[in-house]
Amino acid sequence: MLGPKHHFSWKIPRRYAIFHILMVVCSRFRPYNSTRKEMIIIRTKLRKNISALILSFLLFIPVFAQPVQAAATLKPGSASGDVWDLQYRLKTLDFYTQPLDGKYGPNTKAAVLRFQKEYGVPADGITGPQTWRQLKKYTLNQSEMDIMAKIIYSEARGEPYKGQVAVGAVVMNRIQSSEFPNDIRGVVFQPRAFTAVDDGQYWLTPNRTAYRAALDAVRGWDPTYESLYYFNPVTATSTWIWSRPQTVQIGKHIFAR
Repeated sequence: MLGPKHHFSWKIPRRYAIFHILMVVCSRFRPYNSTRKEMIIIRTKLRKNISALILSFLLFIPVFAQPVQAAATLKPGSASGDVWDLQYRLKTLDFYTQPLDGKYGPNTKAAVLRFQKEYGVPADGITGPQTWRQLKKYTLNQSEMDIMAKIIYSEARGEPYKGQVAVGAVVMNRIQSSEFPNDIRGVVFQPRAFTAVDDGQYWLTPNRTAYRAALDAVRGWDPTYESLYYFNPVTATSTWIWSRPQTVQIGKHIFAR
């Protein structure tokens, strides 16, 4: 049981309270019949595992805590943040070239028609559920582009430009695959999916090259030949990854399906 000095203040956001409690318990944990050195090692490992668990919990709890809302059907005359999001997604594919104004005018309708024709959606110029599904499968919104740039920068900043695009392509391939989550947050923060997320490098600030590589990956450049995995053959410790069919090596990474 925690003593009075461990009572936390509600100035700490409530969603972080469990993190505080677990860390206190971890610091008090004393393994039976262990030396001080062994105890320190065990406590350190516990803190790391608890941190990873809580991070995953905090990242995914909003998804389960809120009801899923269907995207609004948009058509000529609509004006909202959803239209701005639509324009941004179409702009990443170079279908929409006008300023983002959140208004569903003739230029937006023309861009939607182009997207629908190229991505197998009935072409009516209206952004309904089927069009949204395809948009979310093949495009990213602004905050998701930030996630893409971060994972590219943290995983491949020392790689040639083609290798950086390749990491982004793997992310897009996973989004589009039934074997993985269907959005970038689910893919990037899937437990143990990316080393840079596990060791904290993901939170580094990406450079302009990473954003450019992210855009190229979203626009469909896939130098990996539809790979779902990649690894560094020098540092890889998994025997399973070597069993995957390999497609190409770019820089230090081998890509595989």
